Amino acid sequence: MNLLEGKTALIFGLANNKSIAWGIAKAFHQNGATLGFSYGIPQLERRVMPLAGDLNVDFVEPCDVTKDEDIDDVFNKAEKRFGSIDILIHSVAFAKQDDLAGRFVNTSRDGFAMALDISAYSLVALAQRASGLMPAGGSMLTMTYYGSEKAIPHYNVMGVAKAALEASVRYLAMDLGPDGIRVNAISAGPIKTLAAAGIAGFRKMLRYTSERTPMRRNVDQDEIGNTALWLCSDLSSGITGEVVYVDAGYHILGMPEPPENWE
Repeated sequence: MNLLEGKTALIFGLANNKSIAWGIAKAFHQNGATLGFSYGIPQLERRVMPLAGDLNVDFVEPCDVTKDEDIDDVFNKAEKRFGSIDILIHSVAFAKQDDLAGRFVNTSRDGFAMALDISAYSLVALAQRASGLMPAGGSMLTMTYYGSEKAIPHYNVMGVAKAALEASVRYLAMDLGPDGIRVNAISAGPIKTLAAAGIAGFRKMLRYTSERTPMRRNVDQDEIGNTALWLCSDLSSGITGEVVYVDAGYHILGMPEPPENWE
């Protein structure tokens, strides 16, 4: 069953074949969607173009989400190429490594502003343009993490940015619901991506969660992709403003069970 047959999706934030965005792109492609890709910095072009070729995607555009002119350019080109779109995927986040390695209390002013701009406001900026290309309604989806709710070592300002992102999801869902546009988020468990590499101690985080989740494992990009497929298809037509957890159940735990050799 092709759940997205006849649908067009713009995916922002593709970086390489380890990206959560790539897992989503594969699931969408397998279910009949027409895809367009956008990547953040010029250095990523050599990684993104082969992936686009694998899925026969001919719309691939760079976009610095801190620049309105770049965003306008992508959506103007998308309108010329597709006419309208049905799905927007926002898989964009960034914080300075210095602000992730130390203590949150030492977060710089410009680092705070940058993290909030790129990781949270960019969803609002993309939604402004995308909503105008969704005359028949549609679905918008972003990626978040449990560090938006609970303090996670070394996640620091990114946790604050993700909290703002989740609040933005709710306000966008309220605003755009009358237009038939749904807005949701996936809170994924830790996955080894290019962005995650900037978090100090990330390998320890992966091991820690895999030992303590109810399912005793971490999730992968394909599981995120399948959940995104559901949230952007008509199967979830009554769901908006939600954060859906795909983290092997880690977020339900009040006190994670320690390893067997713990004393």
